Amino acid sequence: MKKKRKGFLRGFTLIELLVVISIIGVLSTFLTVNFLGTRARTRDAQRKADMQQIRSAIEIYRSDQGSYPTTLPACNSALRVGTTTYMQKVPCDPTNTTPLTYRFTSTGTTYTLAACLENINDAQKDVTNVTPCNGTSSWSYTLTNP
Repeated sequence: MKKKRKGFLRGFTLIELLVVISIIGVLSTFLTVNFLGTRARTRDAQRKADMQQIRSAIEIYRSDQGSYPTTLPACNSALRVGTTTYMQKVPCDPTNTTPLTYRFTSTGTTYTLAACLENINDAQKDVTNVTPCNGTSSWSYTLTNP
């Protein structure tokens, strides 16, 4: 039970309550901003893993066929020649919205596989790229034939 002091109940003052609410608000803002960045970094990691899987399938294709495919099937389609399946489902970008889609170009002897990254501070982003991701600057991740 709270002690009475000269007719008033002891408790928190308005100033104390406002300070605590302000601190909680600032902390929740920082956590929310950090959480949003984490989701983008997770999608970027998924993009890089997908591209490595596509690269492996393309290299096996070249090993069997003698050249790289000139086109890549649409996402969720199989990469196959005749009865040989090189990839059951070509992965889609995690968001699969323009410009966040996988781009593949090939001449048969070389290829380029690129994806736009959401995290512009990614350590593995391209320094320069022919096709910008947002129209003016680029922060993509590109793989080419070894």
